[in-house]
Amino acid sequence: MSLRHALLGLLSAGPASGYDLLKTFEISLANVWPATQSQLYSELTRLDREGLIEVAAEGPRGRKEYRITGEGLAELRHWLVEEPPTQSRRSDMLLRVFFLDTVTPDQAHGYLERLAVQARKEHAALRGVREQIIGQGEDALRLYGDLALEWGLRLTAAQRDWAEWAAARIAALPHQSTVPTETLTETLTAPAETAEAIEPAAAE
Repeated sequence: MSLRHALLGLLSAGPASGYDLLKTFEISLANVWPATQSQLYSELTRLDREGLIEVAAEGPRGRKEYRITGEGLAELRHWLVEEPPTQSRRSDMLLRVFFLDTVTPDQAHGYLERLAVQARKEHAALRGVREQIIGQGEDALRLYGDLALEWGLRLTAAQRDWAEWAAARIAALPHQSTVPTETLTETLTAPAETAEAIEPAAAE
């Protein structure tokens, strides 16, 4: 996804000014694809220059209302159905978890507790977004936006539950490193089939 597609998607629902689009980002899309005011206005200028949007009306103090063009709608639809979504398999958070045996159990527990706190905050923020949009009626954009919001709610709930569970496991350990260095090295260098065999045991 890119900022341009987010803006094209919002404008496909109807004309809007840069200010209107920024407010929509702050309420909903900031949780999916955050953008600053300068980034948003710069992208609107590029989209206008490329003919994907156009100025529908101009108001006082240079206020511009934009609408999507036929080319812009075609670009949006191409992105939606023709381009596969990009997914990152890298996780700085989980990489740190893998090496927590190099710190004390108390430090490991503190790290996991912080992850739980962060997940709770993010979950609460998304619940706040849902409260904001309840009662605004339902159109196609809100319907599919709610599907994306539900994904975020379920993801943050799962992250919270996992972090709380992991912290509880560490809290129950004696105060010593729980994974010998030799075992850690073997896990890192194990072939794929061995790693898969180890995985279920770690989830028990």
